Amino acid sequence: MAKHTRIYTRTGDDGTTGLIGGGRAAKYAPRIEAYGTVDELSSIIGVARAALAATPLHGPRPGAVARDLDGWLAWTQDVLFNLGCELATPTPANGATKPAVSPDDIAALERAIDRAEDDLEPLSTFIHPGGSPAGAYLHQARTVARRAERLVVALAEREPVTPEARRYLNRLSDALFVWSRWINRAFDQSEHTWNPKASPPA
Repeated sequence: MAKHTRIYTRTGDDGTTGLIGGGRAAKYAPRIEAYGTVDELSSIIGVARAALAATPLHGPRPGAVARDLDGWLAWTQDVLFNLGCELATPTPANGATKPAVSPDDIAALERAIDRAEDDLEPLSTFIHPGGSPAGAYLHQARTVARRAERLVVALAEREPVTPEARRYLNRLSDALFVWSRWINRAFDQSEHTWNPKASPPA
């Protein structure tokens, strides 16, 4: 008979959680807040991918953009998991290796941003989140990426955090903004531009 691993351990009932490499921390500790928000970010990206897969495609161009974007989002979730492992490992054992964000990951995001922006008209004003379901979820992911970045910056003032972790989240929020515009354009969804003098509906 196969042995099942229980999802619950009861070890967190005292309000603490275990860290990779040993040790425990309060569930509200800055390190836990940081990697918990990274996990939240990955979850929203997963919802965006589900919305992307559920959107009917009309023509080769939307399909090509959707496939390319889904590939980038899948890769992003893997890198975010690496980042979560990095943040959950405050004191790695001597000689131990752990997943971590690399300069190559940041460079890849910058290439992705440049590639998507080549398809977009320059912005002359601010835009509001929205458009297609996938685009709207990517806008939401962008705001969570900014929050994750703020939490990682705050953590870095108290404990060691690699510069790559902060830089990746900064670039990722930019990428998510551009990707939301990219998929909305591919799906022929207009952008809701900010009107500072907007009037309420009649």
